[in-house]
Amino acid sequence: MELIFIAALCSVAVSILLKIAKNRGMSPIHMISWNYVTASVLCFFWFKPDIQHISMSQTPWLLILALGVLLPSVFLFLAKSLQTAGILKTEIAQRLSVVLSLAAAYFIFQEQFNQFKIFGIVLGISSVLCILFSHRQASESSKQGMFFLGLVWFGYALIDVLLKYTTSLGLQFAVALNLMFICAMILSMIYLLLQYRHLGSGKDIGFGLLLGALNFANIAFYVKAHMMLKDTPAIVFAGMNILVVIFGVIAGLLIFKERLKPASTIGLILGVISVVCLAYAMSV
Repeated sequence: MELIFIAALCSVAVSILLKIAKNRGMSPIHMISWNYVTASVLCFFWFKPDIQHISMSQTPWLLILALGVLLPSVFLFLAKSLQTAGILKTEIAQRLSVVLSLAAAYFIFQEQFNQFKIFGIVLGISSVLCILFSHRQASESSKQGMFFLGLVWFGYALIDVLLKYTTSLGLQFAVALNLMFICAMILSMIYLLLQYRHLGSGKDIGFGLLLGALNFANIAFYVKAHMMLKDTPAIVFAGMNILVVIFGVIAGLLIFKERLKPASTIGLILGVISVVCLAYAMSV
């Protein structure tokens, strides 16, 4: 359980760091780009991918390229959502992207659903709608928040589906993950040079490297938790998602002084119940 706790803390710490850095005038896109430098290096040493046996013909390079574009793009949507919608709602939207992933599992991968999984998905969608509804009659900034919340929700689900498809092709997880990080890093750096003509300030680079360490730690400890608790994946799934939502709420209320509207409160409650239902559905 300690691994799940650390993974959840790292996940929320990523959002806190992005929000604090933006408030201090740093560039999220530069930080996100440098984050993949650290993530690529740590991934190589932690997972030890078998890069010597990468096949030019068998490796799905188009899929890796797509994820190389999606990973930094969705990360940028996350940064925008943190600024316009707040950490509390952003973390909920990010965690509940699993609802769309499960819907894709049913329609694309032909996965069988029981009543708890269906109920969990319905509650999850209702939760996201409640959170988005809280922006309905708000300022222009809040309407932007609604837009970026939707992008975070959809973007993380799309990445999850593509990663599932990648593993179904037989490509080793470590190799795939490392190649995706490297691709995201290269494309991000090229974008920075073309768009900004520089790779960022010293603070951007420093915070970006720290961001990459936290981002990778989140992934590494989550994967290790799944490996250690391979017979009870529902515990990992539920623990991770619920803890991230709880930590996100605490950070939003105590650190950034965010306020919960009634619709957001209802969405939070529905979101937690949704995760519990989905976790139970995975265990039966």
